[in-house]
Amino acid sequence: MTMDSHSVLVVTKDSKISAMIGAMLAAPLFETQLVSDFNEARRLASERVYNIILADYSEGEGADFARDISESLSTILLLTPQHLFEEVSYRVEGYGIITVSTPFDQFYFYSSIKTAIAVQYKVQILSSQTTKLKVKMEEIRLVNRAKMLLMQNLKMTEQEAHRYIEKEAMDRGMKKIAVSEEIIKTYG
Repeated sequence: MTMDSHSVLVVTKDSKISAMIGAMLAAPLFETQLVSDFNEARRLASERVYNIILADYSEGEGADFARDISESLSTILLLTPQHLFEEVSYRVEGYGIITVSTPFDQFYFYSSIKTAIAVQYKVQILSSQTTKLKVKMEEIRLVNRAKMLLMQNLKMTEQEAHRYIEKEAMDRGMKKIAVSEEIIKTYG
């Protein structure tokens, strides 16, 4: 996927909805994959992260599918019959699923897709920040473990152990985490 193309998985048994969405979400702006089987869609969603997943309610099967894949990084839109909209929305909102009332006009639908794209960008930013924080927390954990081992085995103070790790990293042109891992291997 490039910044100009959005991957979309559409899951519906309704050929009319499938044709309309396929025509609206056309290349090159969208890379759209149409599927009519929810089990096939589960398999596809487990193999790849789509920017947007559109699921037709399909007598509840679509809502179950949407909940099943709700932990993915995809933005999920559930196409819901108008008479069930409030009830279904209430049940799926806690999973981060956006409901779209059907039938819909093209402007309303395209507006929902643009909202989903904006949400997807935000999810990508937050996911990247979360990954960076996890890496930083792991580094802090390893450095603290290495300092503890230096304090126990070489009778250093915490400040001396901290300075030792920093100095070793600078002198040897290594990152503190690499020096800490060596200390843990030696004394752990």
